[in-house]
Amino acid sequence: MSYTVKIKRQAKRKLKNLGKRDRLRIVDAIMCLGVNPDDAALDTKQLKGSHLWRMRIGGWRIIFDRRDTLRIIQIEKIKPRGDAYK
Repeated sequence: MSYTVKIKRQAKRKLKNLGKRDRLRIVDAIMCLGVNPDDAALDTKQLKGSHLWRMRIGGWRIIFDRRDTLRIIQIEKIKPRGDAYK
């Protein structure tokens, strides 16, 4: 059973401004995340001292909140690797 994926406005804006190649890679990864967030190929990891998770896609980081009981994944941020954890 898949998860509902919600994307915050800030993350949608960032996604729109990306180049086509990066945007397609990130959208594909987000769709796979909604189908199976436990897939090892997605490279997800919970952030230390936080309820948030991160997913690595090349030089980009997707910061998201995962609520397993409600089966919802909320994309909080899409940022370059260096800025993602600030």
